[in-house]
Amino acid sequence: MVPPMIELSSVTKRYGALAALDGVDLSVAPGAFVALVGGSGSGKTTLLKTINGLIRPDSGHIAVAGDDVSAAEPHALRRRIGYVFQEVGLFPHLTVAENIAITPKLLGWDAARRAARVAELLDLVALPQEVAARAPSALSGGQRQRVGVARALAAEPRLMLMDEPFGALDPITRDALGADYRALHERLGLTTVMVTHDMAEAVLLADRVVVLAGGRILADGAPAELLAQSRDPTVRALLEAPKRQAERLRERLGA
Repeated sequence: MVPPMIELSSVTKRYGALAALDGVDLSVAPGAFVALVGGSGSGKTTLLKTINGLIRPDSGHIAVAGDDVSAAEPHALRRRIGYVFQEVGLFPHLTVAENIAITPKLLGWDAARRAARVAELLDLVALPQEVAARAPSALSGGQRQRVGVARALAAEPRLMLMDEPFGALDPITRDALGADYRALHERLGLTTVMVTHDMAEAVLLADRVVVLAGGRILADGAPAELLAQSRDPTVRALLEAPKRQAERLRERLGA
């Protein structure tokens, strides 16, 4: 039996009286694409950051690929996990190539191997090779986010964590980049956990949706199954949002 890529057992994290996570149990199989959805303060980002050790829980157990996260060296753990977030966080004083190659350089890859990996990744994220020598400031927002994805993939992780990765982009760029990332997920055999506020994005990209509220998991399953089976009003409101939006668009456009 293949062990889970991620396993959370009774994970709790409190900030004073606030329970950001309240006894969360979650198992993610290798190759899965999971979307974490819920309102602001529901615990989505806290949950994501416990997986790569950016936040240490007060209690409970977390394992990645069978390894106890609490026993791992934080920097070593994070080099095994790709992490993409909305602000991208590219270093402005480094070129695109240098940004992408940061983790391989820290891992001791030689210059030729790093250069080959940068070239490969630029192709993977559909960027022209000439951007390698440019500064991040010379790129569009969508291009910078593609560089962020390339950087996260540079050390060949099996697990990708994404926190509102496309939220700051215009709708057309967001849709294109989301579709391109989903294709990369399949092509590379990744396991992806993505936080998003956009329920339509979750339904279009993820195989499984985990709904959080108040630090607890309200629902967990394939979108169609949750919509058919859940009676929780919060869950149904989230899952029905894309349908309501589509209906309003048809009305406004006269379709």
